[in-house]
Amino acid sequence: MAALCVENMVAKALAEDTEPHYTTISNFVSGMSGEIEQVFSDVLLVCGSMGLIGGRMFAIDGCRLPSNASKEWSGTKKELREKYEKIKKISKELLKKHRENDRLGKEVQEAERKKLKRLEQKAAQILEFLETHEDRRGARGEIIKSNITDNESGKIQGPHGVIQGYNGIAVADSKNQVIVAANAYGSVSEGQFFPDMLEETERNMRTVKRAKKPLEGTAVLGDTAYFSEDNLQEAKRKGVEAVIPDEQYRNRDEKLKEGERREGKERLDARYFRHVKRGNYYVCPNGKRLAYRGKTKLNRSEGHKYQSKAGDCKGCAYADRCIHSNNKERKQRTLYIPISKYKENLAQKMREKIDKPKYKRIYSRRMQIVEPVFADITYCKGITRFTLRGRGKAAIQWQLYCVVHNIGKCNMAEKKKKKAA
Repeated sequence: MAALCVENMVAKALAEDTEPHYTTISNFVSGMSGEIEQVFSDVLLVCGSMGLIGGRMFAIDGCRLPSNASKEWSGTKKELREKYEKIKKISKELLKKHRENDRLGKEVQEAERKKLKRLEQKAAQILEFLETHEDRRGARGEIIKSNITDNESGKIQGPHGVIQGYNGIAVADSKNQVIVAANAYGSVSEGQFFPDMLEETERNMRTVKRAKKPLEGTAVLGDTAYFSEDNLQEAKRKGVEAVIPDEQYRNRDEKLKEGERREGKERLDARYFRHVKRGNYYVCPNGKRLAYRGKTKLNRSEGHKYQSKAGDCKGCAYADRCIHSNNKERKQRTLYIPISKYKENLAQKMREKIDKPKYKRIYSRRMQIVEPVFADITYCKGITRFTLRGRGKAAIQWQLYCVVHNIGKCNMAEKKKKKAA
């Protein structure tokens, strides 16, 4: 924007021939925490009044962009402590070398002093972080990497490798790819934010449609990252039909050639095992028994554990599909049956529904609804990274990008209207 106010005549006219510094614009954007939601809602109202929002089908997905932070400054507290000790060791050796080479020229001494100063600043920065922050926890309670520069950003697997950044999540309407909800999170596990995004979508659509339950009878499409019992239950509670495939969906698709499927075939889950109530054990597809081993906790949930004997799986034809790769040395299958807090198992019903032609056709629309949105924001509009630090500020930036996208939809509709007239 700062460059446009200098180079672009339209921008110069809008800015009344002023040339604001980029820090002025940055401070203005980062201070819009209260206003951005209203701006987003106002633009949606305009889109609604122009008939651009269908409000019957939505698609959700995330766009992973780097943040204004280096992934080199990431790590757990243990890793950062090791890095601190390493820097201190290098500084000590450099200081010793500097004292021994005291007779060297002034230029060499000055270069060594600057290098030593930088190392000491880095060490002090790490030490301050270690003393004031605790380890970050992921969605499953596991320790994840922190970041000294922007601790709310995350180490995320992007399209071109691992990045330090945020996941910009958007919910797009199927009629014209208008974004009806947007937020940014510093986590690769975007599925955990599905309830929040659904709530935001309902709030915004309530404003557009003037209805108490605007999502009732609608459909939401999401990829496998959003597949979970909690997400499906939340969608049902709001009267939404969620069409979200499980992770093994592609491996069951007979139309795909073997090479186009994921490596290996569909893993044999609990559906392939027969439960025998009398004796409380499971029988595997090969006729072997999995005995009950008691209750256990996995990923913050509690369930029942069943396990085969050590030698039962040896030489089994189903071993590649049954035993987890990390457990192949032991040749022993463990079956985890979660204790559901819901009366209805929607995850199992979704596995059965998603293989039907009707739902395959519905799910096939997901990419054409939401992917063009990210292409427009990143490629067409050139937004390739977050420049502000902190999740709150990154969310403001992401929502602003989405507002610009929606304004573009309004402009296109207006041009078509004029051309038709």
